[in-house]
Order: sequence, then structure tokens, then C-alpha cells
Amino acid sequence: MIDWVRVAELRDDVGADGFDEVVEIFLDEMAEALAVLDVAVGAPDRMAAQMHFLKGGTLNLGFRDLARACSEGEVAARDGRAPAALVTDVRSLFEASRSALFEGLSQGRAA
Repeated sequence: MIDWVRVAELRDDVGADGFDEVVEIFLDEMAEALAVLDVAVGAPDRMAAQMHFLKGGTLNLGFRDLARACSEGEVAARDGRAPAALVTDVRSLFEASRSALFEGLSQGRAA
């Protein structure tokens, strides 16, 4: 679910002191993008743009499974499909990924 090599790279790139702040910023941005998904249901172009944005943020944080789901959602939306179930799935994966990240960080996985 989490690409711990990517998380460690991010920590190395920003430094241990700035890492928590960067993670918080990414998570806040993704939460805002998830909120926009609710109004993008039925608007495939908007859904595709939000899925693309989420995919980028999730890749930066090492949320491997969520990035894959966002990529698939982006393709589906570009094909004219933007179902509410897609939003539910992405939101669930976001929460699971967020939990897995914090759990792994507390165990020193990216140190």
C-alpha cells in the first residue's frame, strides 16, 4: 500500500525537520481534492482533473495503491465515466493509506 522507499526519499529530500510539515501539507491538499470529487461526480472532465491532481500528490507521499486507483479513475473519467462509487473507493483508500503511513512512521519505517 505504501512505497516506503519513496517515503524515505521524500524525508531525505526535505530533511527530517521539514518532513512532518511536508506530509501535513500533502495530506491537507489531498483532503481538499477529495472534497472536490464529491461535486465532480457526473462531470467527467472535472473528475479527471481531480484524479490527476490526487495521483500526483499520492505518488509524492508513496501512496502506491491510491495512486493506481487515481490513475484508473482518471482514465475512467476521461472515458466519460465518473461514478460516485469511484469517489467512495478513492476516499477509503486515502484513509487506509493515511493510517498505514502514520503507523509505519511510528514504527520508524522511513527513518
